[in-house]
Amino acid sequence: MRTVNKKPFLHAWLPVAAIALLMNGCTSGLSDQEGPANDDSKRGEPPRKISIAINGQSSTFPPGLDENNNPYLDYIEKNTNLDIQVMLPPANGYVDKLNVIMASGQLPDMINTGSAAFLSTYVKQGALKPLNEYIDKYGPDLKRLIPQEAWDQVTMNGNIYAIPSLNEVMGTQIMYVRKDWLDRLGLKPPRTLDEYKEVMRAFAKNDPDGNGKDDTIGFSITDQLGRTAPIFGAFGTQQNSWYERNGKLVYSATLPETKEALAFLAELYRDHILDRDFPLNKAENLGDKVASGKVGLYSAAWFDTRGPIELSRRNDPKANWIPLEYPTGKDGQKGTYSISSVRSYNVVPATSERTEEVVKLLNFIGGQGNQTLKLGFENEVWSIQDGKMVADFEAHNKHLYRGIYSSLCDTVVPEVTKRRLDSLGEHFHLWDNVQRIHANLIKAQFNGAPTPAMGNYNFKLLKIQDDAFTKIVMGLSPLDEFDRFVEVWRQEGGDEITKEINDWYKADHR
Repeated sequence: MRTVNKKPFLHAWLPVAAIALLMNGCTSGLSDQEGPANDDSKRGEPPRKISIAINGQSSTFPPGLDENNNPYLDYIEKNTNLDIQVMLPPANGYVDKLNVIMASGQLPDMINTGSAAFLSTYVKQGALKPLNEYIDKYGPDLKRLIPQEAWDQVTMNGNIYAIPSLNEVMGTQIMYVRKDWLDRLGLKPPRTLDEYKEVMRAFAKNDPDGNGKDDTIGFSITDQLGRTAPIFGAFGTQQNSWYERNGKLVYSATLPETKEALAFLAELYRDHILDRDFPLNKAENLGDKVASGKVGLYSAAWFDTRGPIELSRRNDPKANWIPLEYPTGKDGQKGTYSISSVRSYNVVPATSERTEEVVKLLNFIGGQGNQTLKLGFENEVWSIQDGKMVADFEAHNKHLYRGIYSSLCDTVVPEVTKRRLDSLGEHFHLWDNVQRIHANLIKAQFNGAPTPAMGNYNFKLLKIQDDAFTKIVMGLSPLDEFDRFVEVWRQEGGDEITKEINDWYKADHR
């Protein structure tokens, strides 16, 4: 058996698209069947050809391997009796490339996309196959492991048009602070929004690192007001969600609570507490500032304890990071955003004659093959030692590409997720972070399939929203510009979306 390396592995900080790769160690706990998984191979029938276009998530392959030549694809093909041709459109501009494929006339048998708008658009055009009868006949594990809430999000006019892949973690953000900075300045861990503002101000103004330089940031976020969920939560709302108000669903970005949150952030920016360069920050930039000791308070991704926070500790042994309670607003409100239970959609173009094979493929990935595809090969990527799962991080890293297959049909069993997360290093507190997030979710109240108007207008409306909100926070537009934004949002398609959302809401609550 391979010697297991117990040294913690750092992914550094992961972009959202790579969360699936970090989580590809989380298994449904089902037993693999190493023998043939269907009757075709038992009868000695030749493999059936199938082509799939999937998101490579910027994965790299070990030398000599690629998306069509590796042991994980071999494992899938052996157990499904399929001959699979994998297409990996570029990760940058992935949806644009899928649109080109859809218009080309040379379509694969299956396309994986994380875009709800893509699903909505091509259902409306009649370009995708309904999958109900195929799932009933060839997808027993899909029916058993995927909850109705997820099926509802891919059902339109009574037909299922996609097989969903699930999110294992239902939110992302959790507040973290450097306790050594708090202690140096004689501050306690903040709980209320006002206490948070006091700490942010002190971190920006009072030299918390003690180097005699004005080089620290009170609070840092990313572009498009990313990593602000706990701030919006203190006002009882989140960005880009739908909430019930007076019996109807309304878009969160149009609520007065959102205007209050923008005013709070604008005050921080005006007072040089909020990172002046936030419109240029991506997750990587924010991670650099955390790791280099410029930031001591921020809304971390739950996996950042294995990335920028751990690098901060390595760069400065005095750096003592602790999680915080979510900031509580004046009305006792707090929390973070809840993401959809569905991460991505697997659709079958109407031109395909391999729908049965697609469903069998996904049924295997989400069912019998789930454990091996998500954890990697036992005694090569992981092993059981003293009753605990222990990862060989070198092999784990080398085999990360398996996530492009396992993430096609993720399923969720919390107790196994915990065991796997702990195997990545209990001192990173990954499971604790996830539990804290799950206990503080502000859940959106629209969880249906994307409506036609959303497909038509969402991209444009989000661009209008991002521009308006960023300018308000930076002081380039007055706060009252928010009211103008709401008018524009309604006129440019928002009213049409709202009507469709509420038609769904009424039907769903009859």
